[in-house]
Amino acid sequence: MLEALVLSAIPESAEAIRPRVRAFLDDALAGRATDRLARSWMGFDADFSRALARQGWVGLTLPRDYGGGGKDAFHRFVLAEELLCRGAPVSAHWIADRQSGPLILKYGSEAQRRFYLPQICAAEAFFCIGMSEPQSGSDLAGLRTRATRTADGWRLSGQKLWTTNAHRAHYMIALVRTHGAPEDRHKGLSQLIVDLSLPGITVRTIGDLAGDAHFNEVFFDGVKLPADALVGDEGAGWAQVTAELAFERSGPERIYGSIVLFDAWIEYLRGLPRPSDAELMLAGRLVAHLAPLREMSLALTAQLAAGASPVVEAALVKDLGTEFEQALPNLLADALYAAPDAAPPAMLLRTLHYVLQVCPTFSLRGGTREILRGVIARGLGLR
Repeated sequence: MLEALVLSAIPESAEAIRPRVRAFLDDALAGRATDRLARSWMGFDADFSRALARQGWVGLTLPRDYGGGGKDAFHRFVLAEELLCRGAPVSAHWIADRQSGPLILKYGSEAQRRFYLPQICAAEAFFCIGMSEPQSGSDLAGLRTRATRTADGWRLSGQKLWTTNAHRAHYMIALVRTHGAPEDRHKGLSQLIVDLSLPGITVRTIGDLAGDAHFNEVFFDGVKLPADALVGDEGAGWAQVTAELAFERSGPERIYGSIVLFDAWIEYLRGLPRPSDAELMLAGRLVAHLAPLREMSLALTAQLAAGASPVVEAALVKDLGTEFEQALPNLLADALYAAPDAAPPAMLLRTLHYVLQVCPTFSLRGGTREILRGVIARGLGLR
């Protein structure tokens, strides 16, 4: 059953890191154009990620014994909020920090923790997630990629699609079938850590409308994996990936995807002799929409800090958050082009056009709107 999302406050200890993060970003992002900053969590910059790691801000919630910061989820919320609102290029380390590290910590063996987590915290190991496939899409339970046991490990064959940063990542955590057939659905699924430098792996990049190339299709042709590539128990992959998706769907990135554009528009309004009543009303509407979304994301953070796995609640907030992210650039486009004689700054328009091109993906990545609403319906006992 869906639990109530209770209003939560950020503890003073977590809030205390905000000035340090802002000062770091003032220096690290100086001179970067707004349309570049708007790429934020799709912006891949390994040097930036390693500079962030040197501050102790990659793997912030992982235990100190494994090179992490030993902080709670509220600390990561503050850090993520500042990074996203400033447009920091976080894509290189983001998946490893947000999903792969916590997954290995919870389900991995001690040897896996000792090997992978320090590399993640140093931003020396970047991860991608192998979930979607050509014939299954968001229906993960219908996947066909298979790992077969061998005398000394696993043999992996199949294909993954829409795999973000596979061409730049060192490892993939792949959801695969280790026994049974696709008709068995959730049964027989397991997660494996795949070293992407191994023979038999082909990565093919997919360009997007905005001219970027972060999506990939990945082919596995009899790839030999060691026995310890398995994460957790064989056949427990569905339960593991469901918990993992709660991390992916609950963070502030699900409400701040368009925030650099919004801030640039607000700065434009401040420079006008007198913004129109329609512009002021729109600004108020957007802030009034964003504020409760932030409170809901904070409530999820409180659940994560308490050790819970808010799968249904995360799906709800992600669905509402991506609606806002997608609506914002379209509303701003209507506002900016409402007066044909107005001449908004060229940089603001470039930023707007970039976000307009990519915003349809906001309701795809991390689970489509239709899949999320099915998760919510089950949580409410409606299906």
